[in-house]
Amino acid sequence: MLNMTLRAIAASLVLGAFVLGPTLSVSAQPPAPAVPKPASAKVPPAEELHKKFSESLRGVKLVGQFTVLGKNTPPAKEEYTILSATKMDEGDFWLLQARIKYGANDLTVPLPLEIKWAGATPVITLDNFTIPGLGTFNARVLFHDTTYAGTWTHGKVGGHLFGTVEKLPADGGAGKPASDPPAKK
Repeated sequence: MLNMTLRAIAASLVLGAFVLGPTLSVSAQPPAPAVPKPASAKVPPAEELHKKFSESLRGVKLVGQFTVLGKNTPPAKEEYTILSATKMDEGDFWLLQARIKYGANDLTVPLPLEIKWAGATPVITLDNFTIPGLGTFNARVLFHDTTYAGTWTHGKVGGHLFGTVEKLPADGGAGKPASDPPAKK
């Protein structure tokens, strides 16, 4: 009888070790240390990001290239002049005063564009956005320091775009001021 009791106790210990063993071994280990975020991961307040972005797009020219998916041709040159970028009161919308040269078209238009933020990186977000005289576009274009890159579609055609953000001369490159005129007294 004693032998049966010892066997029952031993079986219970083995079963307990089998069932509780993984739990006990995991809980006996110290918790993994928290991975600190790099200093660059700290995102400034929205007001600071908006001010920096607005200043970075005041009186500039985006000078770059675009590709067309499915065509085995070198990238084509593109340029857009942005006179100003102003945060609108509603949502993530900004008003960009832009001069667009696209094919035979050359026009200056106010563009109410949605700009989303990936951390501290602004991303122009177009979904079925119609520009009068040019057509309807979809795009994602991000800005980082003095460069931009992204994707675009226009109807069934699309591709990539990339380039640099260059400050215009004081006359805006076309006899126009690169900044707002001083207030009248």
